[in-house]
Amino acid sequence: MILNKLKNLNYLLIFILILLSLIGSVGLYSAADGSFHPWANKHLIRFSFFLLLTIVISIIDIKLIYKYSYLIFILCLSLLFSVEIIGVLGKGASRWIHIFGYSIQPSELIKIFIILALAKFYHDLKFEKIGNPLFLFFPAIIIFLPAFLVLVQPDLGTAVSIIILGIAVLFSSGIKIWKFVLGILVTLSSIPFLWNIIKPYQKNRIISFLNPESDPMGQGYQLIQSKIALGSGGVTGKGFLKGTQSYLEYLPEKQTDFIFTLIGEEFGFLGTMFIIVLFFLLISICYYVGIKSIHIFGRILALGIGTNLFIYVIMNIAMVSGLMPVVGIPLPLISYGGTAMLSIMISMGIILNIDLNYNIKKLQNNAYN
Repeated sequence: MILNKLKNLNYLLIFILILLSLIGSVGLYSAADGSFHPWANKHLIRFSFFLLLTIVISIIDIKLIYKYSYLIFILCLSLLFSVEIIGVLGKGASRWIHIFGYSIQPSELIKIFIILALAKFYHDLKFEKIGNPLFLFFPAIIIFLPAFLVLVQPDLGTAVSIIILGIAVLFSSGIKIWKFVLGILVTLSSIPFLWNIIKPYQKNRIISFLNPESDPMGQGYQLIQSKIALGSGGVTGKGFLKGTQSYLEYLPEKQTDFIFTLIGEEFGFLGTMFIIVLFFLLISICYYVGIKSIHIFGRILALGIGTNLFIYVIMNIAMVSGLMPVVGIPLPLISYGGTAMLSIMISMGIILNIDLNYNIKKLQNNAYN
């Protein structure tokens, strides 16, 4: 039975995951001035372990995932609450907790489990009740409670991405367009409230985004250096290990949020486009799996996971390109960071599981025919 499941896995998706992680390792090797230590080696080890976890998730009974969806969400929400009590301060925010010697960022994990909880809720809800405003209260709690907890850490970028993701999942569940638009308007109307509670450094990031040259050696420094590095890469790049902005230490956080810039400088437009194409294929697979899913739970899960991946990619690339403020969103499987990778690999395991269930059902139907 297990061998039959392994045989029917989507190996194109697995190949793309491996390819993206290898690209990340190359970038991290370059970020460390041509050394596997301290980032590239850990990146590869983590990916290898998480890939095994992805395979395990892909072959377990999806009914178990469905059954314990709320419990998993509540456990992760508890971790998010615990950040306020035992969280470790780093880079001006308390976002991490230590468990068994490992640092975990619950705000990255909660995104997947929000999708999981919403998928179960709408799977159980009768179709005629989907449009009833009374049945929007529980989904709103699932979305906005974690977003608020993340916002007070403070982590504005992740909080915004959670809200966008939540609204997108509601839309995929069958919420009417006007209610979808209403959700966007409510989110936009909360901007003055958000402006009053975000930290001064976050306000400075937004101001520097609007005019980076106003503080070129302060808040605008990252953005200016990132655009210089991207632009200097040209079509084919300066060559592997030949990026001047990164090697001369002009580019901060080149191993995490700005790794796309490093790759752009060394491998140029062609290198960055190759990465974008890989992500496009990965997101397309997620949406395709969702569209062909045989049940509502799987459809909402897959569409939500695809949207979450899209938000990760578009926000990171827009951030390093100067199209939006610097918000600290990593590039999936390429940026250095354990929790973000874990979150993505768990979600890819779920995608493989949904796709596997469809393939097996299809084979069974063909056998009966």
